[in-house]
Amino acid sequence: MVKIYTRTGDDGTTGLIGGKRVKKSSPRIIAYGAVDETNSAIGVVLAAEIDPDLRDLLTRIQNDLFVVGSDLANPDLENTRGRVTEEMTKYLESQIDRLEVELDPITYFILPGGSEIASRVHLARATCRRAEANIIEASEKEKINNLCQVYINRLSDLLFVIARTANRRMKVKDVAWKK
Repeated sequence: MVKIYTRTGDDGTTGLIGGKRVKKSSPRIIAYGAVDETNSAIGVVLAAEIDPDLRDLLTRIQNDLFVVGSDLANPDLENTRGRVTEEMTKYLESQIDRLEVELDPITYFILPGGSEIASRVHLARATCRRAEANIIEASEKEKINNLCQVYINRLSDLLFVIARTANRRMKVKDVAWKK
């Protein structure tokens, strides 16, 4: 049996793919931690009753977020295994297009909220936006696969559309921003 604790991180470092150890406060670690947080927020969405097609979509996204995290944990860009691909982002775009057919055009700013499911998805979207900012910050200091940033950017768009779709299917109006 493998123990969950190794004690190797007790000094404030963690291991990257390839064996290099870095501080847990490094931008790369912060970035993939935020991706993990987004994945966990999606898990909170999936803990509730949700339409089967949205459940399948979010479950696939959770699996893909492991690829994003693995990609960010691998500083050797010559190693192409386990990397985010353009196809992953194209899949998200296809799902945005599929779901937007159900939605009315946006004519106002939408507040995060509505149904419980939509609210949970909006929270996942907010963590996703922070993950994107963390990836950008990490890429300013080290070489990062740019497709990670593109994927996460598109994911935040998709999560917005999923939240609106959940509201629409539950016959809950999106909440309009009032200035």
